[in-house]
Amino acid sequence: MSVDMRKALASVVLATVGTMPAQGEDVAPGDVAKNPLREVYFGNFHVHTSYSFDGYSNGSVTGPDDAYRWARGEAIPGGGDGSLLRIKRPLDWYMVSDHAEFLGVFPMMADPSSPLSKLDIAKRVTSDDQTVAFRAYSDVLNNMSAGKPDPELNDPEIGRTIWREVVDTADKHYQPGSFTTFAGFEWTSNPGKQNLHRVVVFEGTEKVPALPFSAIDSDRPEDLWQWMDEQRNRGAEVLAIPHNGNASNGLMFPETVSYGGSKLDSQYAKARMRNEPVYELTQIKGTSETHPMLSPNDEFAGFELWDYTLSTDAKPPEKRRGGYARGAWIAGLKLAAEGNGNPYKFGVIGDSDTHNSASMIEEDNYRGKFGMENDPAHRLNGIPGFAEANNTQVREFSSGGVAAVWAESNTREAIFDAVSRKETYATSGPRMTLRFFAGYDFTEQALDASDWLKRAYSAGVPMGGELSADGEGGAPVFLVMAAKEPDGANLDRIQIIKGWVEDGRSMEKIYNVALSDERQSDAVGSVAPVGNTVDAKSASYRNSIGDVQLRAVWSDPDFDPKVGAVYYARVLQIPTPRWSTYDAQTLGIAPRDDLPVSIQERAWSSPIWYTP
Repeated sequence: MSVDMRKALASVVLATVGTMPAQGEDVAPGDVAKNPLREVYFGNFHVHTSYSFDGYSNGSVTGPDDAYRWARGEAIPGGGDGSLLRIKRPLDWYMVSDHAEFLGVFPMMADPSSPLSKLDIAKRVTSDDQTVAFRAYSDVLNNMSAGKPDPELNDPEIGRTIWREVVDTADKHYQPGSFTTFAGFEWTSNPGKQNLHRVVVFEGTEKVPALPFSAIDSDRPEDLWQWMDEQRNRGAEVLAIPHNGNASNGLMFPETVSYGGSKLDSQYAKARMRNEPVYELTQIKGTSETHPMLSPNDEFAGFELWDYTLSTDAKPPEKRRGGYARGAWIAGLKLAAEGNGNPYKFGVIGDSDTHNSASMIEEDNYRGKFGMENDPAHRLNGIPGFAEANNTQVREFSSGGVAAVWAESNTREAIFDAVSRKETYATSGPRMTLRFFAGYDFTEQALDASDWLKRAYSAGVPMGGELSADGEGGAPVFLVMAAKEPDGANLDRIQIIKGWVEDGRSMEKIYNVALSDERQSDAVGSVAPVGNTVDAKSASYRNSIGDVQLRAVWSDPDFDPKVGAVYYARVLQIPTPRWSTYDAQTLGIAPRDDLPVSIQERAWSSPIWYTP
């Protein structure tokens, strides 16, 4: 980033602190029409700007206002190379969630009138040499991870003024019924460089606290939950979204004692579920559904894995159990059966973790996580001066995911309520549509009725719901329907994945319930691949395989009414080019042989739980 750009950004930060932006369109949330059968709205909660210390020091030149403008479809600066970022199809809602730790401090170092510019670290942070700025950020992160944050960077007064600006900017861009924003932040617990991060989301802005709760205050999730309870007592509605468990080294989903020292009992389960209804299943740093070592019989378990902890030396985690959602869902069943409650009855979303204001959710429009990655040659061949381990991480980043929310309207209240009740699903980027219900009174022709959706809500439960035994030992019937993204790839299949506990052992099974191209499962449930039309040289594919829509009415052939179980749907697209293949085509080179040429993008529903 040039000196001029850094100074310009610093002046913007200082100029906007303490001001009250103008409001958006004058439409009250109560005046927005509601659809009781709900519509899907796509967005991201996990978005960083230059106000995050790692965003700024890694090349981001934009702030919260730019982030919201980008989500609405405007072009914004991408970094020091002068490029612009613009989404192809705008999102329905968005939230800036900059790190609570050192919030807004780094960009202010570029302004000579700010006392922060006089700190010893300021010259390194604002250096035009990206490697120098990166090492300064790494030092700050390492000190924070070791429990030794620099007190000079943690001025509460600065934090309060910047946080007020963040909240006001969200209000400025909120247009009920058209585009929804939320006020929030990221709590960056990072013990031993192991990821326990949470994004914290407020429903409204009237009762937000004067200052966010940071990992400098405490890195224990239990303390964050206690703080959240205090905010509720003061009239605020708030929830937290844990993310990136694949980099937690098994800490995200403990089974005996938590990192915070709590025994996993019913009290812990209630506190966790009161505060964390959903989990971020996929993002730039990979997908945390499951892992081939945990699910060796799942042929699709190896999707976009990011097998590192949060360290610059790219150390792989030693423990994968406790870092992935499927294992946690099954572990929760075991804990509940033992009388300890279920702390893992969570739904799912996809999200971004961009640090450049713009969520890179479109595979053919990917520009990297940080501003310094805007050059495709940097993404594929490495950033000059950076260690190969860092460049490997950049190449293995995913394009980011999307949160899909079934809500009655595009308002804060409706979207927050949908997330709270877990009627959500995750996608790896494409905006495909997914419905998932369970009940006891659905016939094989249930999806053929014109009012099937109304009946599904009245006679069953949607994704995120719970189903008790019917009293007669009958098996629940699942309704699942998926449709491709309007301008995207066709669908390969729908699977329903079941988890349960048998004789103390975690069990899982995958059922292919809807297949494209009139394929059928064989006697052991195997299915021939859908095929692959990807042309690597042109970075293109053809929709000559797969189906536009898939659906199924399915009942578990192995159902045991005495055994609790968790079920969720997984929808796979046909293969399409990975972002790295698009970059290779842009550069006129062959795709790297250490990266996939094509991937099968997908969606995952929140589960439905069966309780005997």
